Amino acid sequence: MTAARTATRGPARRAELLDQLVEVFLAEGFATFTLDELARRLHCSKSTLYAVAGSKEQLVVAAVRRFFARATVAVEERAAAPADAGGRIEAYLLAVSEQLRPASATFFADLAAFPPAAEVYAANTRTAARRVQQLVSAGVGAGELRPAHASFVGAAVTEVMAAIHAGRIAAATDLDDAAAYAELAALVVAGLHRSRP
Repeated sequence: MTAARTATRGPARRAELLDQLVEVFLAEGFATFTLDELARRLHCSKSTLYAVAGSKEQLVVAAVRRFFARATVAVEERAAAPADAGGRIEAYLLAVSEQLRPASATFFADLAAFPPAAEVYAANTRTAARRVQQLVSAGVGAGELRPAHASFVGAAVTEVMAAIHAGRIAAATDLDDAAAYAELAALVVAGLHRSRP
């Protein structure tokens, strides 16, 4: 095998293993797994996992980063499709819901309990809030949305997103995360709708 093929195979294999870890962690969480168990589940050696990350904790953080990186790409693709500002905001929030739908309650509990992974999640929530602010600002600037304080809208969306993922919305309303995101999208878009004279 040539050095070029080896170099190509290394990153590709790492990405494949991270994708497999993401699927396992989303379904079952990550706190209770040992490296031995993960190696068995992924049909690889522990040394292969150590080539991806130096410890179980680093492996978890790498997989969580991978999950959010993939989700961000999918969400942005969906948000780019609608022609109008309200449609882009709605598509963005609904796409976030779709990307998070496979994540189990165990995954979210483990995420909250492990500060390095929780910070990855928090950073992505902050990024989502900034993105909503940008979409609102662009829509207001184009005259497609009513004049609104984009930072306030972004901050409000962030708080609701955090409440959805913490389970507070489900506890208060019996809505699952996907339904809660649909309601959030409808609320934000309706609140920003520009009334026609």
